[in-house]
Amino acid sequence: MPMNRVRINTMAASTTTCFGILATLPVATGPHPLLNRRRRISPEAGRALEILGHAIEYLTDEFVHEGGLLSLHNERLEAVRLLMERNRQIYFACPEIPTWSERFHAFLNPRSA
Repeated sequence: MPMNRVRINTMAASTTTCFGILATLPVATGPHPLLNRRRRISPEAGRALEILGHAIEYLTDEFVHEGGLLSLHNERLEAVRLLMERNRQIYFACPEIPTWSERFHAFLNPRSA
């Protein structure tokens, strides 16, 4: 018997992108926007980042599929901006993981660490 429906048991990322839409909104940057440092993310922070990511994706997908007007006073885009700001706050609140060279330097010079 052929299957008429497909059931999705896992959540996957959407293929809809919103970079062009959100690039025009003002965004706050973290303390080191140019440094790509890894962070030690707690399970609670990880769950919050996951939930915020899904909410951001949901709102942007709805905006794109409904053909919303791009303006700074659009309520949905303002909600996305606020969620993205909170996402960055949670991420940057997580402690940075020292690089290999920082750990090696601290090992060689324990008094300077």
